[in-house]
Amino acid sequence: QVHLVESGGGLVQPGGSLRLSCLVSGVAVDYYAIGWFRQAPGKEREGISCISGVDNDTFYDDSVKGRFIISRDNAKNAVYLQMSSLKPDDTAVYYCAASKFGATLSALGYHFWGQGTQVTVSP
Repeated sequence: QVHLVESGGGLVQPGGSLRLSCLVSGVAVDYYAIGWFRQAPGKEREGISCISGVDNDTFYDDSVKGRFIISRDNAKNAVYLQMSSLKPDDTAVYYCAASKFGATLSALGYHFWGQGTQVTVSP
């Protein structure tokens, strides 16, 4: 059974940083695409970054490009999202998800989801 558990969320001031972790069990992350998504109140879930399985290619939405970095640690079976220069607009619940197919920022491409971690950016 596949499980994804996010951690690392919290309250941070604008301009601050956080690192989110996604610990995966049941599948090997180096054979799955892992994506990070977020959903703010009243808004649809949006894909912000993903990393492919074998090729280790990374992709970012324009809203986070240059500020967020996705990485993977195969030994720990984990994927991370380093977030810097955070803005109030980054406030959302952040989810990680796993896909057996190619990396995509579309939520439709993912089969397994974590429960999410809250990120709040506020003075």
